[in-house]
Amino acid sequence: MNPEHGVVFIGSKPVTVYAVETMTKLSTSSMVTLKARGKKIAQAVDVSQMILKRMGSAGCVISDVRISSETLLSDDDKQRKVSLMEIDISKD
Repeated sequence: MNPEHGVVFIGSKPVTVYAVETMTKLSTSSMVTLKARGKKIAQAVDVSQMILKRMGSAGCVISDVRISSETLLSDDDKQRKVSLMEIDISKD
């Protein structure tokens, strides 16, 4: 991974926790990627919008969005497809 690139994995913490983590990483990196799966995708979108509203005047933009899916093995040993989203936020 590029040392100029940070990654924030979105989980079950409050949105503001991920927004602060993203802003902190953006202070030392030129780009941060928000990664989320399944139901947490909406939370990743919320984080990206919070960042743009707070840091948009500082030149932060969404530079790329990628969507895909992957197959995971569930607890009952069945394969399930889970949606993935990656949102790149970069500084100009």
